[in-house]
Order: sequence, then C-alpha cells, then structure tokens
Amino acid sequence: MISDPSDAAIDQIVASCNGDLRGALKALLLVNEHLEAELQQFYAAVAQDTASRGKFLH
Repeated sequence: MISDPSDAAIDQIVASCNGDLRGALKALLLVNEHLEAELQQFYAAVAQDTASRGKFLH
C-alpha cells in the first residue's frame, strides 16, 4: 500500500518508462527544463508589463 502521493507519482512515472529509472529521470529532467523555460518567459512578460504600466503612471 502506497501512503505518500509522491510515491504513487514516482511509481507511475517509472512505470511509464517501462521500469527504466534512468529513462524516468531523463524524462523528468526534460519536463523540468521545459517548465523552467516557461517560468522564465512568464517572469519576462510580467516584468515587461510592469515596465509598460510604469510608463503610463508618470
């Protein structure tokens, strides 16, 4: 019995890679890189929006 939801997620990820732990780690690293890139784009958009709003306030 799996008590921790993280354990269930890990089991599911490893199972989706046919039990290949190295493949599961590689997939997670790629997903993490993608999410980090999206986050950087979000931060840039927020900074640009904040700068644009600041121009109109003066």
